[in-house]
This record gives sequence, structure tokens and C-alpha cells, in this order.
Amino acid sequence: MTTFTTAAPSVPAARGPLSESVRGTLLTVFRGSGWRSPRPGAEPRISLSEQPRADLDFDGLADADPLGDDLQLALHLCYELHYQGLPGVSADWEWDPELLRLRGALESRFLAALRENVAGGEDVTGELDGLLVEPLDAEGVSHFLRDHGDWTQVREYFVHRSVYHHKEADPHAWVIPRLRGRAKAALVAVEFDEFGGGRAECVHARLYADLLRAAGLPDGYLELIDHAPGSMLAVVNMMSLFGLHRSLRGALCGHFAAAEITTAPSAQRMDQALRRLGAPEACRFFYTEHIEADAVHEQVMRHDVLGDLLEQEPELAADVVFGIQATEFLEGRFGTQLLDSWRAGRSSLRQPLPAG
Repeated sequence: MTTFTTAAPSVPAARGPLSESVRGTLLTVFRGSGWRSPRPGAEPRISLSEQPRADLDFDGLADADPLGDDLQLALHLCYELHYQGLPGVSADWEWDPELLRLRGALESRFLAALRENVAGGEDVTGELDGLLVEPLDAEGVSHFLRDHGDWTQVREYFVHRSVYHHKEADPHAWVIPRLRGRAKAALVAVEFDEFGGGRAECVHARLYADLLRAAGLPDGYLELIDHAPGSMLAVVNMMSLFGLHRSLRGALCGHFAAAEITTAPSAQRMDQALRRLGAPEACRFFYTEHIEADAVHEQVMRHDVLGDLLEQEPELAADVVFGIQATEFLEGRFGTQLLDSWRAGRSSLRQPLPAG
């Protein structure tokens, strides 16, 4: 994934004791030789006895809101070690046993909360069909922005979604080695499009950086994360959770299908909002690119990925349904938070954007 940095990035500010504990640990000097070679050509030293012991505070974990800002940021910091890493943080922290133990505890709380908030079931076809039916009185974020939103609210939305789109398609790549046959080939075909079909300038994360820049916003990788609420972090954390655990491969595929099915209509409404507001072309292009592409991806995900996956492993039907429902739950929760703020005349951001 391409990085677009306009300012020196920093580790996100803590939002409570859990994220403060993780953040403080990551910013300490990594002790021990780690996994790196001491000199070019030397064999890596992999002695676990030489690995550092993370000084983490597990107190309060049981009482923390599993969907709240503190736990979600702590989990996001742990996950980011598996992506591009964090500025000033040693890459060797990625496999620290104590950090992984805390991440597992955070994941357990998060996963339990997701399961408590969805209905469950095994009717994959019914869940997918339901995503295609939109009530006439639907009032989601893209509906609001199309009909009522102003440029300030649109820019706030861009800020929130940057946490997602800066790593768009990256979490889904974790599931590729966990699939076989037609399901794997079809999912890779969808990912190939998400990553620009081999053209760096067309990578969707790059297109979103172009959108941010055109809207006068910082476009650096996760540069705006301090402004985004835990409800947005939870959407991205869900993808990382599903992708990093082979046992949740069905949930990841269900999520991916749900995202592709719902993106094209939402992108069309966003383009209508941006045309109404006279937004720069680079802002519109990100969404117009998704209208046609994701309509095709929807069919591939539904018939070739999920169809073949469930033919091979029918016992994963409940996990696929869970992935679809968890996506709808978290996206709905995030949307409600934004709409409540805007309708009350408040900013939806955690903190104001920098001047300029």
C-alpha cells in the first residue's frame, strides 16, 4: 500500500488507560536483540529468551467498554504493528508475547460484543438479498449528505473514512492464503482491482489520498486518526480481527461481500452530494470509480467467492452470516453517531481540524 505523507506522523494520542498502556509500551526502546540480523548476511537471532517483556496494564480491561474509544484505540495500535507500523515504534514489537496476550484479551471482549449485538443464523442467501433491498425512507449518512449535507460535514466524513480507506483492501488480503480453488482466485481478482490493477496511481488508497488533498485535508497515512471516534476504529478493527484469525475466514468473506454490495449505491449518493456542492473532481472520482467496479465485485463475491467457499466448507455459513451482520451493526452504529451530531448542529469529529 502506498504512503502519502504531508506532515511528520505521530503515534495517536491515548484515549484512556488501556490505550495509554499500549502506547507507552510501544514508545519505549525495544530491549533485546529481537528478530533482526546483527549484521548483513548473518543468521537472524530468534531466541525468545532475548525478547523484551512488555510492561502492560491489564487492570480495568474487564470494565472497559468493548466498543468504546479506549479499547478500540488500544486494539488499533496493536493491529497497526501488522500493517505499516507506527512512527518511532520498533518493528520487533509486532511479536512481543505480552503484547499479543493483551491483544488477545482485547479481541475477546470485542468479539463477544459483536456476537451479542447480531441475530446470527445460517441463511447466507437471505442476508445477502436483504442488503439489496433499501427502504424508501432510508436515512443513512450518504442519504443525509446527498440531500442536506454541507461542505464542512462532507469534509468531516472524509476524515472519518480515512482510517478505513488508507488501508482499503489490506485487511482482506489476510484471507487469501486461507482460501482454496475458485474462492481464492475470485477474491484475488477483486483485490487486484482494489489495488489498482497493477497501476500505483489507481490504487484505491491512493485515490483516497488524492481526495483528501483535493478537499484541503492532510493526506498522510492515518494522519487524521485522532479526529475519528472509536465507532470508526471499530469498523477497521473488525476487518483486522477477521483477517488475522483463520477461524474467522468465513466472517471476513461475509464482511467483504457486504461491503461490496452496499458500496455502489452509497458511492452514487456521495457523487450526487459532491456534484451538488461543486466539489473538486478528485473527490468525485474516488466515488465514481467505486460505482461501477463494486457492482461487478458484488457478483464475484456472492457467486464465486462465497458460493465456492460454502460448497467446500458448508459449516462456515454461520460465520459468513456473522460477518455480514457485524458489518451492518458497526457501520450503522458509526452512521448514527455522525447523524446525531449533525442534526444537533455539532461537529462529529473528536477534536477540531488544524487550521489551514
